[in-house]
Amino acid sequence: MIVLTASQLEALVDRSATERAVAEIFVEIARGAADQPPPTSMKTDAGTGRYVLMSALSEATGTAAVKLLADVPDNAARGLPTQRSMITVLDRELGSPVALLHGGVPTRVRTAAASAVATRALAREDSRVLGLVGAGGLAREHVEALRGVRDWDRLVIWSRTRERAAALADSLEWSGGIDVVDSCESVFERADTICTLTPSVSPIVRGEWLRPGQHLNVVGARPRADEREVDALTMSRSSVWVDDQATARSKSGDLMLAVAEGALSLDDVVGTLGEVLAGVRPGRTSPQQITLFDSVGIGAQDLAIADLLVREARSRGVGIELDLGA
Repeated sequence: MIVLTASQLEALVDRSATERAVAEIFVEIARGAADQPPPTSMKTDAGTGRYVLMSALSEATGTAAVKLLADVPDNAARGLPTQRSMITVLDRELGSPVALLHGGVPTRVRTAAASAVATRALAREDSRVLGLVGAGGLAREHVEALRGVRDWDRLVIWSRTRERAAALADSLEWSGGIDVVDSCESVFERADTICTLTPSVSPIVRGEWLRPGQHLNVVGARPRADEREVDALTMSRSSVWVDDQATARSKSGDLMLAVAEGALSLDDVVGTLGEVLAGVRPGRTSPQQITLFDSVGIGAQDLAIADLLVREARSRGVGIELDLGA
């Protein structure tokens, strides 16, 4: 098996190929050629941390993969990452170990790739202003992933810390204009497509801000059913698609808290993004429709990018080869 570190993985990233791989695995799930079980979340009363198992099996890649995600909010006070993960890949036919990957880079890149896939599938063709709610590493990755999805004229950024948003704006290579705004509402006033990218536990996006024709990628909240970035009105005013039904029902606070408050029902979810790509469910049906992709993150995305990265690593002779049976 091959072991790949974070720095090695960073050098292997191909964003266009990642977007294609994520789109393909979504379609594979929709057509029944991949198995995407719901995640398992583990915790005890000893701490606030949760340990989430995210798995998938694919006929196309010939692999099975499991990511173990440690979600430890208390690490923020310790000056440590609040999320850490590892991805293990096995051969589907033989069951033999294929690879062990540091999870940080694949998770960041495949998450933004899923937003790119959703934006390509659901946003209006004439979308010209991209908005970011949040200015961390995931926001930077979204700029790179969505750069060529539409002909963007402008980028609008808001963060709770204006200095952080300004620093992101100054560091980007962006051919259009960039606006750093002082309120989250201002992003919705200006942008056609908005990505919410904060680990908020309570809503920072209000449904009354939405304008007809907008597309939202709701991404940032942790995989917990009691945390969310957007309020119930945002969900009820939008046509909602998810990455996976079972995962969204167990881990999406944005969806499940809105359902609990009676703003919509689970039957109101249009379907999965993969079903849109496979032609099983409709995508956007009118220019005025507000579309929303509820991105919780699934094991199949990890499987898809792990397969891509492992093949690229082997072609370049990168990584540490180990024989666990020795």
